[in-house]
Amino acid sequence: MPKHILIVEDELKIANLLENYFQASHYQTTIIDEGTQVIDWVRHHEPALILLDLMLPGKDGIDICHEIRQFSNVPIIMITARVEEIDRIIGLEIGADDYICKPFSPREVVARAKVIFRRLDPLLNNEQIQKLPLFLDEETYIANFNQTQLDLTPVEFRLLIILHNMPGKVFSREQLMNALYEDHRIVTDRTIDSHIRNLRKKLHHAGCTDEIIHSVYGVGYKYEL
Repeated sequence: MPKHILIVEDELKIANLLENYFQASHYQTTIIDEGTQVIDWVRHHEPALILLDLMLPGKDGIDICHEIRQFSNVPIIMITARVEEIDRIIGLEIGADDYICKPFSPREVVARAKVIFRRLDPLLNNEQIQKLPLFLDEETYIANFNQTQLDLTPVEFRLLIILHNMPGKVFSREQLMNALYEDHRIVTDRTIDSHIRNLRKKLHHAGCTDEIIHSVYGVGYKYEL
């Protein structure tokens, strides 16, 4: 049975674009363009995931997310044109699973949904995860490729986690530096390039013959199988 995605978006062009991409990936979809209709629909249909726009007629996404969390743990990805940090924090604190800003790549939205589904899939137990080509354990900092330990440094491990958790998303060097070094120490673009080179070498030595960390000329890097 295909997973059912609820798209809550009042901009029809964006809603239809997302619907086309999710349907192309074999998901069922429903579009709602008005905030007051969402809660009753979710109660009666139990979608696998909700794409929830922040600014909606009738009732905004923050209120909708808060109400849904009173009765459901359905994954919610909030979508908005408001990029201020306070919006992101509020959205995540009331129970959103992820947050993406307009303009966005619909492929990235589908990729983020798939990451959430993999994380929540009860059939994907530890034994199955260990058999995947790339295994990352964020609690123990263990990284294996084809069950060969990669022996990553903490910074290399965090860098690989950032890229791996959002497949297809292109990160600039500045974004990666800000995510890796929360103390805002002074580092250069070459520092990120050096970590990427080391990651690629260790993956290659573990038997990874395909490049999974891709350079995007003039921008940065992305993870993609």
